[in-house]
Amino acid sequence: MWRPPDKIRHSLPEDRPPTADEARRARLFSPLTLASGLVLHERSWVPAMVPWRSTEEGVVTPDVLDWYGRFAEGEPGVIVVEATGIRDVPSGPLLRIGHDRFVTGLSQLVRRVRERSGGRTRLFIQLIDFLRIRRRPARDKFFARLLQVTDAHRKNLARWTGDARWEEANEEAVRRMLAAQDDEAHDELLDRREIEALRYGARERVTDVHERHIRDLPLILPALFAAAAARAKDAGFDGVELHYAHAYTMASFLSALNTRADSYGGSLEGRARLPLEVYAAVREAVGPSFTLGCRFLCDDVIEGGNRVDDATYFGTAFARAGMDFLSLSTGGKFEDAKQPKEGEAAYPYTGPSGYECMPTAVSDARGPFARQVPKQARIRTAIRAAGLSTPTVVAGGIGTFVQAEGILAREEADLVAAARQTLADPDWFLKLRLGRGAEIRRCIYTNYCEALDQRHRQVTCQLWDREQLDAPDVPLSSDGNRRLVAPRFRR
Repeated sequence: MWRPPDKIRHSLPEDRPPTADEARRARLFSPLTLASGLVLHERSWVPAMVPWRSTEEGVVTPDVLDWYGRFAEGEPGVIVVEATGIRDVPSGPLLRIGHDRFVTGLSQLVRRVRERSGGRTRLFIQLIDFLRIRRRPARDKFFARLLQVTDAHRKNLARWTGDARWEEANEEAVRRMLAAQDDEAHDELLDRREIEALRYGARERVTDVHERHIRDLPLILPALFAAAAARAKDAGFDGVELHYAHAYTMASFLSALNTRADSYGGSLEGRARLPLEVYAAVREAVGPSFTLGCRFLCDDVIEGGNRVDDATYFGTAFARAGMDFLSLSTGGKFEDAKQPKEGEAAYPYTGPSGYECMPTAVSDARGPFARQVPKQARIRTAIRAAGLSTPTVVAGGIGTFVQAEGILAREEADLVAAARQTLADPDWFLKLRLGRGAEIRRCIYTNYCEALDQRHRQVTCQLWDREQLDAPDVPLSSDGNRRLVAPRFRR
């Protein structure tokens, strides 16, 4: 992952965990009723994390049940199940919901969370669509098979060499000549997308309207999201979180880089059009009493992308449309991702925007803790200024009671999410509520977990994944070297 130039190592922020009596009066442990009528027992939130535990066909496994069941034992207000694909297409060991056959396994997941949390935790599922991205090809393979040779290449070679005969050269000669050149020459001979395909792997964009399946996304996606949400409702989930964040399809429609000229891009209104149409289709499918919100970005971070002013517009539009909650994240884009190795795909959390999404203990002078909350608070302020009461969820480097309670007290958010701290200690919210905060295993923000995710390995935490490996009934990673769930908390 990218690191800021300053590379200042920050200590964990001090905390003052509450007594059990103080916790009973704390804002963090107060209930919240959503517009859908769903009551959240407290304002703690476990955001979606991809644990790489489903089958290659996207089916729920015992490891998936153990993962979410372990979080449920900590009794948070909300758990959001990982980004779950709405299409019935291969996508590796990521959960899918693009067909009715997935409902049985997802229903088991709902029951597991209900049982382990004593019915206290509300369970949402995050629905995602993503466009195709290819692995970075070997150089010889790219020039021999993947590059589509055009007259533009012939003209570029003629200009670059000063030899007009290249304008009539056959395809194989052009391929051999291009393959023989270095990176500097390729900058002159290939276009921007071809260079990207060579050095990073080809990636589809929502602006590729010359491709029919991309052009028709506004015709296809509302129904796909609606059908997926209806399956989630049938499976027993309390609600759905529409994934409008990071590097994926819906966030790309929202992005300022979306220059589509078909009324689904360009202006703020145009960029919001499809996300709002998707929401409307889903709402019609699930009805007003099923909780429905979205996750989107307070800041894209990348050059030419959205900033907080864009996000305040979108947040207000989503609230006005009737969403029950708005969960806020940051960055995590392909545009500034680190170049992958040959045979690997670009990972959208390796550049500066990825760092802002998941900052580590090594940071700049601002530090990593609750780093994005001021931006996220501006979105809530704009929503309230518009006369709307839609609750917002903040996230990013939050791992103490003092942080969470302060955010709520200052009205910077209505709910507080923590992914890495909850992975480090799935019981930390419960321990705080019981007045046992001194027993919390605190995340040290090295992003060990994120590095596993980047390599598509089962995600664990370095603070507990080597403990008691020989204990009975402890599920182990596929290599047998790590436990897959945190040790149990004895109440």
